[in-house]
Amino acid sequence: MIEACFAENGLLARAITNFAPRDSQREMAAAVGRTIAAEASLLVEAGTGTGKTFAYLVPALLSEKRVIISTGSKALQEQLFSRDLPQLLAVLPYPHQVALLKGRANYLCLYRLDNFLASAWTQEAEVLADLVKVKQFALMTTSGDIADIAGLGETAAILPHVTSTNDNCLGRDCPRYEECFLVQARRKALDARLVVINHHLFFADMVVKDTGFAELLPDGEVYIFDEAHQLPDIASGYFGESLSSRQLLDLAHELMLAYRSEVQDMRQLALAAESLEHSCRDVRLALGVEPAKGELRGKLGELHFERQLLRLKDAMTLCYDVAKLALGRGERINHCFEKLAELQTKLKRLTHIEQHDAAYWFETTRLHFSFNLTPLSIASRFASEVVRPGSSWIFTSATMTVDHDFAHFRDRLGLEKSETMILDSPFDYASQSLLLVPRNLPDTAYAQRAGFLAAELVSLINRVPGGIFFLCTSHQSVRQVAEVLRTELGRKILVQGEENKQTLLTQFTENGNAVLVATSSFWEGVDVRGAALSCVIIDKLPFSAPDDPLLKARMDACRERGGEPFVELQLPEAVITLKQGVGRLIRDAGDKGVLVICDPRLVNRAYGATFLHSLPPMPRTRQMCRADGFWAKDKR
Repeated sequence: MIEACFAENGLLARAITNFAPRDSQREMAAAVGRTIAAEASLLVEAGTGTGKTFAYLVPALLSEKRVIISTGSKALQEQLFSRDLPQLLAVLPYPHQVALLKGRANYLCLYRLDNFLASAWTQEAEVLADLVKVKQFALMTTSGDIADIAGLGETAAILPHVTSTNDNCLGRDCPRYEECFLVQARRKALDARLVVINHHLFFADMVVKDTGFAELLPDGEVYIFDEAHQLPDIASGYFGESLSSRQLLDLAHELMLAYRSEVQDMRQLALAAESLEHSCRDVRLALGVEPAKGELRGKLGELHFERQLLRLKDAMTLCYDVAKLALGRGERINHCFEKLAELQTKLKRLTHIEQHDAAYWFETTRLHFSFNLTPLSIASRFASEVVRPGSSWIFTSATMTVDHDFAHFRDRLGLEKSETMILDSPFDYASQSLLLVPRNLPDTAYAQRAGFLAAELVSLINRVPGGIFFLCTSHQSVRQVAEVLRTELGRKILVQGEENKQTLLTQFTENGNAVLVATSSFWEGVDVRGAALSCVIIDKLPFSAPDDPLLKARMDACRERGGEPFVELQLPEAVITLKQGVGRLIRDAGDKGVLVICDPRLVNRAYGATFLHSLPPMPRTRQMCRADGFWAKDKR
């Protein structure tokens, strides 16, 4: 039945316009079907263009089992639920409900909106303008999904005020609990036979279930993870602990609201909340002016930081003692008291360095800080979930292997017993692409390298007939490249951070000749087809900074057990990241483009072969004039 769906005149041909049978898609679908029937686990690396979404959706729907599909991004989650699933359900008899479920922060909180309206007059004009959009949305929406608010940016300043977190949600004590959009979405998910979620929500559910008190998701019989290469890092964050200044400042704000609304005779509560706010800001300053990551163990030995940390703990104790005196006088003060107790305990755990199998680290942004405890390995915990009786597990991505080997991915998730499958992309990279590694570029260790690199590539960029992604390995490099290109080029230069991601992509695609300079999130999950993207430039091999506290702790642990950190950790992760960036170039059978990797280590270091063997089979050159020939041939 499964293979018949992928035949030339099969079910998919009726569901999808211009459907063409692909052997790799059919092979994957059959393997997924066998895995579901056997209640086993499967790892599938499916090259770009394989059609892996339908290859797992068809056998999942035909299985008649309860299915949980988890994606690595909200964009893919929306695409699956709003485009791919409806196409199949239109031609496949499936009598069961399907549901989309996102994390808490994606839903409008009516209770917090009510409270924000009461103090909105104190806000800036931009926030007030967005408040009008939110109010109109609240009157019309049935889902409460903030992604549907027209004209509201994904980083809009109003969002933290009208959405909830685990820390400020009142749960069943909320006066608008029965109207809660999140509660309604979870109820639909519990009733559905197929639920589309994201990786963050999956691990949040695992953590909640570990407490034994609740669950966010129904138990599934089939679990499918798309963009599975993201799982190890996401899982590590959820199985650790974190405390941020945002949480503490939100709590200070809630205490102030409790004072104004429930205990107006307790002026000391307002003073305690102010003390907590001031202490948070002092701790942030004690961690240095510039945004950074670092080992918490080392900071705890610095006198100035320890002094500010002690003041923060004293401020939390004062808030706790005052709130205790007001217990029973209102739901908000009761909730604040419980949250204070929880955060005090968490701060104590995070600053008493006791676990040897975990990294203790801090991170700062311009205004905030966080203290974090992250386990060095989550393999045993995750593996215990996968071997649960009566369940099937499918993991798929275009980038799971290093030099055609799943070992790195398997080790991090404890999936040694899983079956594996590698399916090459159906695209003809030999004729559709060219890999250029230019000669005579600045050394990768040079501090101002990105700016010089951009200047060296101006003549090449001017000859590219379509749009260009200039992908960098740091935000500092993005700034340097953008500054040079805006001076030297007549093209439109788009820069990550100056607009939200979707706006930048829309502008890039519509322009057709722009240069997008970006890092981090633009290395993956971005799909631009046709001549709008004719060239991808990567500034250097994406090795993680060796002073990253989490990576450093993992490297130390690797050395202690006799391993080689570079070979076992740094190299595999850099290869997978590079594969993601390279994957932006060819997205369709009609695409053509040049990939420029500006790092001589790719050809003059022994480990460069591991990168090259992991990439699609592109023709390679070191001569820039070959790129001219590639585009000239395309014009003929």
